[in-house]
Amino acid sequence: MNRMILTLARHELRRLFLSPLAWTILAVVQLIMAWMFLSHLDYYLAVQSRLMGMEGEHGVTASVVAPLFGNSAIVLLLVVPLISMRLFTEERRNKTLALLFSAPLSMTEIVLGKYLGLLSFLWLQLLLIVLMPLSLLAGGGLDFGLLAAGVLGLALLLAGFAAVGLFMSTLTQHQTVAAVATFGALLLFWILDWAGEGVGGGVLAYLSLLNHYEPFLRGVFDTRDAVYHLLFITVFLALSVRRLDMDRLGG
Repeated sequence: MNRMILTLARHELRRLFLSPLAWTILAVVQLIMAWMFLSHLDYYLAVQSRLMGMEGEHGVTASVVAPLFGNSAIVLLLVVPLISMRLFTEERRNKTLALLFSAPLSMTEIVLGKYLGLLSFLWLQLLLIVLMPLSLLAGGGLDFGLLAAGVLGLALLLAGFAAVGLFMSTLTQHQTVAAVATFGALLLFWILDWAGEGVGGGVLAYLSLLNHYEPFLRGVFDTRDAVYHLLFITVFLALSVRRLDMDRLGG
C-alpha cells in the first residue's frame, strides 16, 4: 500500500486519540456492550437445561455471541457519526483543506488515508468487543465458524458505516450537520428492508444493510453479501473522491 496513505492514516488515528471524545466513546461503548453480553450470558445459563432438549442450534455462540454482535451493530450505528463527523469538516473550519490539497497526494490517497485512520479506530472497538466472547473459552467452547462469520460481518458493516461518514463529512464544514446526515443515511440503509413488500420492495430490500448483515450472524457466508458490502464501501469512497475533486477545482 502507498506509504503516504499509511502515514496519513496514522496521523488521523493519532488525532482521534488526542480527542477526549474518542476515549469516551471507547469506554462507553465497551461498558454498554459488556452489560449486554453479561445479560445474554445470564439468560443463557438460566435456560440452558431447556435448550439442550430442543432441536436446532442453541449453543452459547448462537445464544450469546450472535445477539451481542447484532446489538453491537445498532450501538455502533449511533456512534460512527460522532467519530466521522470531524474528518473533513475540521479541515474546512480550520481552513487547512487547501493545504491538504497542496500535499503530494492524489484525492484518492487523501480519502483512503482518512478512511483507514477512521476504520482502524472502529476495528479497535470491534476487537475489544470480540474479547468478550473469547473470554468464554476459559469455561467452555465456542463455535469458531459462527464467531468468525459474525466478526467478518461486523467488520464489513463498520467499513460501510465509515465510508458513509467520511462522505458526509466532505459535504459540509459543520460537524453537527455531518453527524446528523451520517446517522440519517445509515438509518435509512438499515431499515430499507421494511419496505420489502411494497412497491419496488425487492430493490429496496436488496439495498438494506441489515439484510446483508443478518446472514453473517447465522454463520452463513455468502459471497453476494460480501460483494454488496464491498460495493457499498467503494461507492461512498468514490463519491468522497469526486466531492473533493470538485472542491479542488472550484478552489
